[in-house]
Amino acid sequence: LFGNLKGFFKTDFTVIDNNVFRLHYKATVCVLIAFSILVTGRQYIGDPIDCISKDSVPMNLLDTFCWIHTTFSLTDAWHKKVGVQVPYPGVDKYTPGEKRVYHAYYQWVCFVLFLQAVLFYVPRYFWKAVEGGRIKNLILGLNNPILPEEAKENSRKLLVEYLSINLNNHNIFFYGYVTAEVMNFVNVVGQMFLMDMFLGGEFSSYGSKVLQFTEWDWSVRYDPMIKVF
Repeated sequence: LFGNLKGFFKTDFTVIDNNVFRLHYKATVCVLIAFSILVTGRQYIGDPIDCISKDSVPMNLLDTFCWIHTTFSLTDAWHKKVGVQVPYPGVDKYTPGEKRVYHAYYQWVCFVLFLQAVLFYVPRYFWKAVEGGRIKNLILGLNNPILPEEAKENSRKLLVEYLSINLNNHNIFFYGYVTAEVMNFVNVVGQMFLMDMFLGGEFSSYGSKVLQFTEWDWSVRYDPMIKVF
C-alpha cells in the first residue's frame, strides 16, 4: 500500500501533461481521499452522531436509531428566534402535517468523497492508456546523466528525424490528450451538479443565500451553512 502511495507521489521526469492536469489527479484526489478516510474513521470507528434525550433510553441505542433513521428539520422553524422560540435553527416541536426536510446525506459522505476522487482520476487513467509510455520511450537516454554528450546529441538527431518523417502520423495522441482535458472539464462541471443533487438542491443556491444572509435581521437570521450541513 505504502509502495503504491510512494509511486503516486514520486516526481515524473517524463512529463506528459500540464500543471493544471496534475492538480486534478494528484492534489484534488489526495485531498478527497484524505477526507474520505477521516469521515470513514469518524463514522465507523468513532461516534458519528450525538442525540439528546430526556428519557432513560441508553445513549448508544438512541444514537444508532438516529443514525439509521436520519434527521429532519422543520421549514417553519428556520426563521424563529434561537434561544427564545427554538433551541436551534430548524429544530422545534413537530406537529402532524408540518413540512419536514430530511437530511440523509451524511450517511453517504465518505462514499461520495471516494467516488469524487475516482472521477477526478479517470481522465488521467484514460490519457495514460492512450499515451502508453511512448513519450518516455522516445526521449529515453536524453535525461541520463551517465550518457556522454555525443550519444545524447545522436539521440536528439534521431528523434528530430523521426518526428520530421512521421509528422501528422500521431494525431491520435493529440485527440487523446484533448479528450482527456475535455473529460477534466466535464468532470468538474458534473461534480457541481452531483453536489447539488447530493445536498438536496442547496449547493447551487448557497452562494446567493450567503449574500442575502448579511441583509437579514440579526434576531431571526441563520447561517445558510447550518441549513445545508
